[in-house]
This record gives sequence, structure tokens and C-alpha cells, in this order.
Amino acid sequence: MTDCLFCTIDAARIIASNELAYAIRDGFPVTEGHTLIIPKRHTENYFGLSEDEVLACDALIRELRDDLRERDPSIAGFNIGMNAGEVAGQTIFHCHIHLIPRREGDVQEPRGGVRHLIPGKGSY
Repeated sequence: MTDCLFCTIDAARIIASNELAYAIRDGFPVTEGHTLIIPKRHTENYFGLSEDEVLACDALIRELRDDLRERDPSIAGFNIGMNAGEVAGQTIFHCHIHLIPRREGDVQEPRGGVRHLIPGKGSY
């Protein structure tokens, strides 16, 4: 798709890649090191990925996790996530997976993590 941001990405932004996927730093990071893992083939969301594409994305997630931890020992955890559909917050309709490094004390109460995407529903 020629009008898709991730189908026409500037090659200079790519920080890692394999046969089926590539990674870039997020243009609007929520933490330092926030990275996007993106399949090369245009598909709207995770549910359109082939098994091989899922494995390729996972390989990059693990590679980049190790690289980020090696470069920044203050990283104590990660959030990994994606938005599938407009009602779930998706704004770029080319599958992409967020790898978000987390550090001790970066939020007041991290318990519940991604559950807090739905306001008032994260605590348990």
C-alpha cells in the first residue's frame, strides 16, 4: 500500500529486521527505548499475520529486549502490546507491536499494567 506509513517507511529508521519483519523506534515514545515491531507485509492487525510472521515478530521482540537491557540496565520490565481495531485505539492500520521498556518508579502504581487501558478497570 503506497499510502501506508509502515509500507513506505524510510529505511534509515529501521534498527533491526529479519526476512518478514522490521523494527523502528516509536515516533512518539511513552518511555525511552519504546520500539515498534512491524511485519513487512501489509496486514491490518495481529489477527491477519501468518504463523511465520508471528514467529518473525517474536524473534525481533526478543532480540530487541536483550539489546535494550544490555544498553540500559535501569530497564526492569516491559509492556508488549498492540491495538487491533479502531475501538481498541488503533490509528495506523498496519499491524505493529509495541515493546515498551519499564523502569522502577516510572509510574506510581504499576500493578495491573495493561489492564489500566480501560479506565477504572485495572485494579483487582
